[in-house]
Amino acid sequence: MTDGFGLGDAYGATIERIKAQGGDKSRLGMEALMWISHAERSLRADELCHALAVELGSKNFNGDNAPSISTLVSCCQGLITVDKEASTVRLIHFTLQEYLSAPPGVFSTPHSAMAEICLTYLNSEPVKLISADPSSTIAHDEAFLRYCSVYWGVHAKRDPSDYARSLALELFQEYDGHISAKLLFEEVEAPWLGDFGTNFLFNGLHCASFFGIVEIVATLIEMGYYDINEGDFGGNTPLSWAAHNGHDEVVKLLLRWEKINPNKPNGHGQTPLALASWSGRGGAVKLLLRLEEVNPDKPDDSGRTPLSYAAWGGHERVVKLLLRREEVNPDQPDNHSRTPLSYAVWGGHEEVVTILLKRKEVSPDKPDIVGRTPLSYAAQDGHEAVVKILLGREEVNPDKPDNSARTPLWHAASGGHEGVVKILLGREEVNPRQARYCRPNTPLARHPGSEPKRPLRSALGTTGLTQAFSETTGPDSGKAALQNQSWARPGSPAGFPL
Repeated sequence: MTDGFGLGDAYGATIERIKAQGGDKSRLGMEALMWISHAERSLRADELCHALAVELGSKNFNGDNAPSISTLVSCCQGLITVDKEASTVRLIHFTLQEYLSAPPGVFSTPHSAMAEICLTYLNSEPVKLISADPSSTIAHDEAFLRYCSVYWGVHAKRDPSDYARSLALELFQEYDGHISAKLLFEEVEAPWLGDFGTNFLFNGLHCASFFGIVEIVATLIEMGYYDINEGDFGGNTPLSWAAHNGHDEVVKLLLRWEKINPNKPNGHGQTPLALASWSGRGGAVKLLLRLEEVNPDKPDDSGRTPLSYAAWGGHERVVKLLLRREEVNPDQPDNHSRTPLSYAVWGGHEEVVTILLKRKEVSPDKPDIVGRTPLSYAAQDGHEAVVKILLGREEVNPDKPDNSARTPLWHAASGGHEGVVKILLGREEVNPRQARYCRPNTPLARHPGSEPKRPLRSALGTTGLTQAFSETTGPDSGKAALQNQSWARPGSPAGFPL
């Protein structure tokens, strides 16, 4: 690290003083700096203290042996401080983070050391005794448990070591139902996962593939203990996890096995290709598309294809890869008649919208099951650029009502999107009084008898128009109404049921 104030030299001198303390003080000081500077997230004071109480390779853990946070602050010679508001421990300045992370680095193999500590902790007897029952709670003495469960694999992947691999294999011997698997999935945001249920199946091969640790995946496959195509509690195979998380080397490894089923869907009918497309993993998508047996246009249980998922996420590279395949229908509707264009519009992804509209098969004004067109969704969320792109197409009716007689103008005004309202009112075909016939919601006014929002009044311009808009009643917005539809599922974006 270079700077104009000699901070690098100052940090170096302080670290030498920490090392010169000798004994436990030196060890605690350096290990505390390693954890704070290389952890995947900010550590709470109790987490850091417990991390430093783990004895590598020991089956026993006693939280009473953890050093106090005041002891750690003292051992670090002023280089760390406690954020009392957040209850986390941090370095005194961001330049210290740069100093400790810059190659060749103060620490030679920090991530392998941290993985080994995490795995030692997860293999300890106290942790093994904790039930993986969803109703169980974590005691104070297990403060470090959540961090270890979620991040041991991240550290192990970054800096693999033989000892970490050995500890991981030991963990996997009893991984089904292990508390660390439950805690891992409490941190994973994926609406397609489903509930753990009573049969929480998530084995070692699933876990190693989830984290993308090639060496461990290879060892587990060679052991022959696991079914390479077995689904976990949500039906996701090891390949599904590797593809979804973008671990290309693990995807390659799994695809080499003759018995692999690259098309096996999970509990929602989503294939590895669909999951890779959803998360925008271009490398994994490319690898899967090389296989003749992989169907590039296979719909899931909701009728969504890999292209729909890629369009929804705005993943341009994946969209282009999929559209190169003749089998892919760029206008394929799902069970609710929503096309890939609908999903791209919903996300406000201008480039993907443009790519799809270049295909002659794509209808830019196709309504879905509730009569909503792509323009209607773009207006609802205020995606002005997308609205302009759609209005550039002759086929698009800017005043087309949905099944509840709500026009794009109604949805734009309901969301308070003044810019979109102005764009729509600039079109001769748009009749602002059309929304008077919607049931029973107020098109531009948010409450019965009220006027439109102040910024919208300037966009609308006339008191007569304001009066016309205010004649209908009802406090609900179109977004809230859609959320109440019977097919909406938890985890769906507001107003666009999955």
